[in-house]
Amino acid sequence: MDIGTEHVQCLIIGSGPAGYTAAIYAARANLKPVLYQGIQPGGQLTITTEVENYPGYPNGVQGPDMMIDFENQAKRMGADIRYGLATKVDFGSCPCRVLIDDEKWISADAIILATGASAKWLGLESEIRLNGYGVSACAVCDGFFFKGKEVCIVGGGDTAAEEALYLSKICSKVHMFVRKDQMRASKIMQMRVLETKNIQVYWNTEVEEILGEGKTEAVRIKNSLTGEISEIPVSAYFVAIGHQPNSEIFKGWLEMDESGYIKTVPGSTKTNIDGIFAAGDLQDKIFRQAITAAGSGCMAAIEAERYLSVLEHPVPSDHFQAASNNGER
Repeated sequence: MDIGTEHVQCLIIGSGPAGYTAAIYAARANLKPVLYQGIQPGGQLTITTEVENYPGYPNGVQGPDMMIDFENQAKRMGADIRYGLATKVDFGSCPCRVLIDDEKWISADAIILATGASAKWLGLESEIRLNGYGVSACAVCDGFFFKGKEVCIVGGGDTAAEEALYLSKICSKVHMFVRKDQMRASKIMQMRVLETKNIQVYWNTEVEEILGEGKTEAVRIKNSLTGEISEIPVSAYFVAIGHQPNSEIFKGWLEMDESGYIKTVPGSTKTNIDGIFAAGDLQDKIFRQAITAAGSGCMAAIEAERYLSVLEHPVPSDHFQAASNNGER
């Protein structure tokens, strides 16, 4: 069945800092960008608490509010912001195509991919069984439901530290399980965690199981050094152990590293396919900050504009011959 195709000049997939910034720059360049927000409009920042390190917000800003600002600015510039999820791609011919919600193909002269990354889980059966019943990967989303209760969080990076601090303000106690003998979080975040009285850090600790029937009641943990196993009563279990790039639908088309991050030309957002650019956490496994994602979104839009300009006004081949004869480079 022919489900139809709409053609656009510039298509942006994803709506975090990278996607919205790309939309702002592309709209200002008169590329008439169409942006599909994906399954989580606003990206990971919509499940983040206060953002203190993004320039322009001297008093800090809540992550969801910041993404609303980004979206509103993109709309004001003229970007066409749409609900919808990219479910399949066809990068085998020009123009390339993206299938939205398994219903409609969008072809585009230039495509900017900014689908970001998603939270990782430990892989426990109980994480699936009790998901939504005290098990969550978003303390900001679900922490309120456990106000005044004891909860736990798994992880030792900045995200885990930030969410532990958030939970400490509304929960009676936060049990923080760190797999190694030190955190990966920045020094200032470590200091804040260790100085918070109702956060208890368990070093060299792994979660073996989440216990409960119909709701989370406890976690069974194991000390990797001593082998000691214990059970900690908690009403909620939050996981914050990192992310994986949302790149599954691009496999087989775009070059990726072993973790699934899109490979781009160093110093650029260009992928191995002309006219397709990757920005944000989809291609950045080193920095993974809102400001670096926004910066790469800006780069992608500028590179898309330059690419489209060459498509529209190609340089004649005889120009290169003349330049070569004149010694130009």
